[in-house]
Amino acid sequence: MFDVIIVGGGAAGFYAAIHIVEREPHLKVAIFERGKNVLSKVKVSGGGRCNVTHGEFSVHELVTNYPRGQKELLGPFHTHAPMDVIAFFEERGVALKIEQDGRVFPKSDSSQTIIDCLVNETKRLGIKVLKNSSVKSFQRNKSVGWQVTTMNKHYYSKKLLLATGSNPKIWQLLKKMGHTIVPPVPSLFTFNINDVRIDGMQGISTYASIEIPAKKLFSPKIDIKLKSVSKEEPVLQSEGPVLITHWGLSGPAVLKLSAWGANILHDYRYLFRVNVNWVPEYTTGSMVNYLKEIKAVEAKKTIQRTNAVEIPRRLWSSLIKAAGIEKDLKWAEITKEKLQNLAEQLTACSFKVEGKSTFKEEFVTAGGVDLKEINFKTFESKLFPGLYFAGEIINVDAITGGFNFQNAWTGAYIAAQAITSET
Repeated sequence: MFDVIIVGGGAAGFYAAIHIVEREPHLKVAIFERGKNVLSKVKVSGGGRCNVTHGEFSVHELVTNYPRGQKELLGPFHTHAPMDVIAFFEERGVALKIEQDGRVFPKSDSSQTIIDCLVNETKRLGIKVLKNSSVKSFQRNKSVGWQVTTMNKHYYSKKLLLATGSNPKIWQLLKKMGHTIVPPVPSLFTFNINDVRIDGMQGISTYASIEIPAKKLFSPKIDIKLKSVSKEEPVLQSEGPVLITHWGLSGPAVLKLSAWGANILHDYRYLFRVNVNWVPEYTTGSMVNYLKEIKAVEAKKTIQRTNAVEIPRRLWSSLIKAAGIEKDLKWAEITKEKLQNLAEQLTACSFKVEGKSTFKEEFVTAGGVDLKEINFKTFESKLFPGLYFAGEIINVDAITGGFNFQNAWTGAYIAAQAITSET
């Protein structure tokens, strides 16, 4: 018999357990982990460095990084924000650093530092961690609260916290109980593009604007949804660093689009067009005028060697070729048509996306327990008293940069506070 059972040995599960027992040391708390290792997502996060949170200390700015959950997290972040998470780890001897882009990492640049901290804290506090304990079912028990069943044993607890991430089996169990589950779709992914213009360019990164134009779909539901969007108006738009990879396009601007457009791009079956403006300060029209000025000033120089805009030279050469401009053509010799072609390649470079790839090891899903069924003052189920949620199990997700972990830490902390005030 436990006071609290936490299902899920990830960031949210450990963080909640630690806060529960620190507040109420007499409580018996157990973490159930289905795998043989705990904190596996922490291990691979941030390329193995663990992007703990983000150094955004304005709550109103912080919530803008959540395509789903923006409104609901405003209150919780006032209670437990990035500064509180930073303090938690630093008080336990983990030195952290805020990088130029705002991401927070351990100074060791190793996720193992974070794992060791959390594991050592559970040992110090006497929290039981049961590995290889896949939960098969859980149900209300009138006499004690909750019955949790693994492969071969029943466990009982007064409170139950689910911190299982994107686990379809747990979602299915909740659905059978009566909770609404928003169908999960991938978020945070890169775009698969096979195009000669970016072939062999992997590793090149440049600041760009990227948009996805409206697409006519066969689903009547989507047609209605997008009817108000005019032909010229993009469905999704983003700006920031774009990285060319072996398989297509990635980088912050692309990942932001994938997060905000998770449901739309799922409906598109990941087959769509994207338009990239490699020089976002220009439109096609203003670029034509600018190139005419270059033509007048650099008439005797070859276009290939001029690099008239601030983009990587290899990309400039590739776009010149795509515009039908010969290697040795001089500015004085360029035709009006080729000038227009070059302006379009620079400001309205259209690519066909055929599929997606997971961003590194960071599996993030949009979907989960419907936010309307959660009390965000406690992270307790509105349908079942004594049942709590934390992390990605609920329909909250964020762009890359430590924001998904922040949702996990905050939900876990608030659930812990609520559990200890009632237990």
